[in-house]
Amino acid sequence: MLRLSRLTDYAVVVLSQMAKTTGTVVNAVDLADATALPQPTVAKVLKLLARRSVVESVRGAQGGYVLKRAADRVSVAEIISAIDGPVALTACVDEADGDCSVEQLCPMRGRWDRLNTAVQAAFESVTLAEIAAAPTVPDFIHIEPQPLNAPARAGQRRPTTV
Repeated sequence: MLRLSRLTDYAVVVLSQMAKTTGTVVNAVDLADATALPQPTVAKVLKLLARRSVVESVRGAQGGYVLKRAADRVSVAEIISAIDGPVALTACVDEADGDCSVEQLCPMRGRWDRLNTAVQAAFESVTLAEIAAAPTVPDFIHIEPQPLNAPARAGQRRPTTV
């Protein structure tokens, strides 16, 4: 199963909060309060993001962190990479840090690259601004509300009231 780390998830939450006030310096305590995440975790996430130039550290009494670029210029792939390293589905994908003892003999060697590239492209195609936007229902989902006294369609049960 492809699953992002909890820390990456927290990074997206923190950055989404920061994206609401682009250009404003915010500190870890305020971000922790706003996101309901533990302050030490928020501080750790911010340090990792600063190392990869996603956010910038501002020193001083009114210091904290600020997004280095506008939210529509930060890709989800960049956030993942800042926290977890490059996207790599298996240990043998190019740029992966894994060490596989059978890599030279593996019949799948080099075949994961195409899938890894597709996943990377998907993450690169979504920006922080998009993921931080208010959730919306996709256009292709349209559900008509049914009144409780409407006759049931063929094959459907009528909802019962208690």
